[in-house]
Amino acid sequence: MINKEKICLIAGVGPGTGKECTKKFSNNGYKVAMLARNLEFLSKLEKEIPNTKAFKCDVGNTVSIINTCKKIKEQIGHPSVFIHNAVAGILDGGGASNFLGDNPENLEKNFRVNTNSLLYFARELAPEMINNKSGSIIVTGNTSAMRGKANFAYFAPTKSAQRILAQSIARELGPKGVHVAYIIVDAAIDTPRTRPIFFGDKKDDDFFCKPSAIAEEIYHVAHQNRSAWSFDVEIRPDIEKW
Repeated sequence: MINKEKICLIAGVGPGTGKECTKKFSNNGYKVAMLARNLEFLSKLEKEIPNTKAFKCDVGNTVSIINTCKKIKEQIGHPSVFIHNAVAGILDGGGASNFLGDNPENLEKNFRVNTNSLLYFARELAPEMINNKSGSIIVTGNTSAMRGKANFAYFAPTKSAQRILAQSIARELGPKGVHVAYIIVDAAIDTPRTRPIFFGDKKDDDFFCKPSAIAEEIYHVAHQNRSAWSFDVEIRPDIEKW
């Protein structure tokens, strides 16, 4: 049976891209399941944004992913769009550091959140999309998926693996009517956390990629005509050097 309801699941809803994606999809008639560890923040968004429901989920924990997906299917329905926006290894201090001095266990933690979770979410959500011969899985990444840099040894490998995993899933699901795409954000994203951590008192708004603009592109890619699907989608501010 084809699922006619528009349901979007977003893993990794914070005050930046996740929140803006929630608003964008909600404004366009979707029911949105919001996932994060911070249930207090999600509960505030639930009151602020219509047609949303908060679910506490630790995406680094396989059991948590499976149980949360089950709850979403029971309480809302089967998502037709899945956005993997969860990330570990940058703002939490678990990846942007010297590989000789940091804790090697951070690499394993980052793999669980950035890569392994994508696999388990896809396993839980793709079967119904295949049955409907329709659906979108959108993964947010960055330039670490394309190259390694000094002091990113515990982060870049996990994003590179994430992209290749997404590509493998895309090649398998594409002929079955399910679109998988990887959004490479080549920029610092403008959030209350990134400005002070990376740029101090920098006030140049043109330097940052706006979460609302990222959400616009994610929505666009999720709704591309199947005769012109994208996989790698790079986005950056006009002044970004690349």
